[in-house]
Amino acid sequence: MRIARVSTVPYFMTALLAGQLESLLRGGASVTVITSPGPELEGLRAKLPSLGIETVDIARRVSPLRDLLALVRLFLALRRGRFDIVHSTTPKAGLLCAIAARLAGIPVRLHTFTGQPWVHMRGPLRWLARWSDRLVVGLNTHCWADSESQRRFLVEQGIAAAARLSVVGPGSVAGVDLERFDPARFPEADRLALRKRLGVPAEVPVLLFVGRLTADKGVRELLTAFQALKAAGSPAHLVLAGPLDPDSGAGGGISGSDLSGVRDAHPVGHVDSPESYMAMADVLCLPSYREGFGSSVIEAAAMGVPAVGTRIYGLSDAVADGTTGVLVPPRDAAALAAALEGLLAGEERRREMGRAARRRCAELFDSRRINGLLAEEYRALLRASAGA
Repeated sequence: MRIARVSTVPYFMTALLAGQLESLLRGGASVTVITSPGPELEGLRAKLPSLGIETVDIARRVSPLRDLLALVRLFLALRRGRFDIVHSTTPKAGLLCAIAARLAGIPVRLHTFTGQPWVHMRGPLRWLARWSDRLVVGLNTHCWADSESQRRFLVEQGIAAAARLSVVGPGSVAGVDLERFDPARFPEADRLALRKRLGVPAEVPVLLFVGRLTADKGVRELLTAFQALKAAGSPAHLVLAGPLDPDSGAGGGISGSDLSGVRDAHPVGHVDSPESYMAMADVLCLPSYREGFGSSVIEAAAMGVPAVGTRIYGLSDAVADGTTGVLVPPRDAAALAAALEGLLAGEERRREMGRAARRRCAELFDSRRINGLLAEEYRALLRASAGA
């Protein structure tokens, strides 16, 4: 199989898809990634030397001239590559790739929805974004959602007919590498060394956020809730592992000044090994407004770390509420603070949730299973296309 994977930003390829790309290459497929330029791609080249990499500047915001140029370049790259399968993720890449792949005559055209920016939009932009998602479904051979609750939402909203949209296995983009995200890899000495480097005392609990630092990830509510905990005398520290993202078009970015005045908060930027931070964490927090699934939640689960998230589609699949973590209403800093305080105060409950989270992750979200199911879907869709 000749496969092209297309994404707006290289971060998505390196942070979420590297293991899946490697699995496809090991299975004998020829795989090329097409994404915007970025320094992350050098690491991907070094890790996967047989992976093809092409760069096309895909703007995240609406930019007619850049979008038209990206569409032309995508079309040329897809026609030149003579791919059997083109599979896109992220909204802008999904729209441009759907058009370019159709024009290039690619037999199997796929897209995975990982959350809808238009959920909290208003006015013409919401209409345009919804129409774009409908067009993505219409132009592609098939589409996936990365969670069952997101699939139901998209069908209920009239974005896709039920027959045109499914979920690979139990959901997620690429599952979790249980060998990489294994708490046994991190001895106590390593955890203490990382705490010392960050300035986090050995005996205090750690709250961890992993992801882009944007408003729609709930970072403002997280900072407000954390400051409420500190005002109440909590010794907890907060570690924020992820890049500032001022260009985010969905809710806005978080600036360095938003973080600088928060006592015992440690923004560390993008990290190549989030598992090392999860190894020292007590609770993962992801109070997102919208989430297709929540990959950091199941990665933390594999490390035995429970999560506090929001009761939205996507996260309701990643977190078993009351068993592997706690869900609270979105945009509710008070409810978030209460949930965090409850888990920090109840050490045995927190540990039992962590054990349950690891068991559930191993049962449902092992990347070997998810990647195998995806490869089977590719083959089935390619056979169906050949027989059509």
